[in-house]
Amino acid sequence: HMKPWVMGVYNWRGEVLWMVDLGHLVGLTPWYQKTSSASTHKAVVLRVNRASTSSTKEKSQMLGLVVKQIEDIEWCNPDAIQSPPSSTVTAELVPFLRGYWLKTNGDILTVLDGQAIMRAMPSHEQ
Repeated sequence: HMKPWVMGVYNWRGEVLWMVDLGHLVGLTPWYQKTSSASTHKAVVLRVNRASTSSTKEKSQMLGLVVKQIEDIEWCNPDAIQSPPSSTVTAELVPFLRGYWLKTNGDILTVLDGQAIMRAMPSHEQ
């Protein structure tokens, strides 16, 4: 049984990439229920490195996160990420939230936890 937020797979640079509706995953309106008539999707490729152990070499996992739009890429110091006030976060978003980052201009950006998103993916054992 596949999770409802898994949209399918895509051939990205010769590799099979699972595509996930990020909004649906974090409790927002699923892509298929939106009134937009867009025939193309925008996606961000999430790459998470798994820690190596003595028996395995480090290997990265990749996932395509389908989003409404991509405005910019921001780099921030991980030490500057702050915990969000619990009253401002939905229960569906909490497991995937690392915190928020306050930019120098006062804008607040939500910081997602890539490893938590990757852990939500169904494994081949399920």
